[in-house]
Amino acid sequence: MGRLSGKVALIVGAGSIGPGWGNGKATAALFAREGAQVVCADRDLNAATETASIIESEGGTATALRCDVTSHDDIKGMVAATMEAHGRIDVLDNNVGIAEVGGVVELSEEKWDFVHDVNLKSAFLTMKHVIPIMQAQGQGSIINISSIAGISYTGVPYATYYSTKAAMNHLTRTTARQYAADHIRVNAVLPGLMKTPMVAAATGLVDQYGEGDVEETWAARDAQCPMGHMGDAWDVANAALFLASDESKYVTGIELVVDGGITLGYTTS
Repeated sequence: MGRLSGKVALIVGAGSIGPGWGNGKATAALFAREGAQVVCADRDLNAATETASIIESEGGTATALRCDVTSHDDIKGMVAATMEAHGRIDVLDNNVGIAEVGGVVELSEEKWDFVHDVNLKSAFLTMKHVIPIMQAQGQGSIINISSIAGISYTGVPYATYYSTKAAMNHLTRTTARQYAADHIRVNAVLPGLMKTPMVAAATGLVDQYGEGDVEETWAARDAQCPMGHMGDAWDVANAALFLASDESKYVTGIELVVDGGITLGYTTS
């Protein structure tokens, strides 16, 4: 306990789209348990408030904010509200992402633009406004939640997810190099197949894996994993905790793969 004591952590995407623990929700709760003051931001204020309430019920400190990450004004307001409340931002966790099934032929231009705004532009804009704050502080840790889809074909045709996550990985590396001298660390976490509410709510993925049946989807995804089962939100949260803490003070520009070994030899059977 106390690995983030005294730190202020801004979690973008801290709500959960459905019952259970999404990556952002688990990360916010874990960061608070480790002593961080947490700002829970989400486009759904009720979801952000639920996460903040869980943290407060456990004796932690949390604030809920509404933020639509496709809106530059919302992002500026989110960062300003965090600074007004806490006066600093030590950790930024970008945990927003959507998956639209469709290859380059099937996708509409509108969906291409929207997914890139949500998955990639959001990380650009949050870093744009948080990095100067971290420069003034003399330190900071940024964690971009990417995906193994950024480094491998996963068996699902979703061109926007592949392209946004691959771009996020390289943006993470190059930004890490640019700001290393300022002691701002920028790293990515690449989850594999995870059992989260976002997957259950993604009808395209459920149709692809389980012909519309969520339980069939879970079984099919479990079967793809070398360990015989998917990971969960706490696996992502624990990886983010390491990168947020001073234990990783000499770690920057990495892609931390959290996939139970699936990318060691990917199979879609």
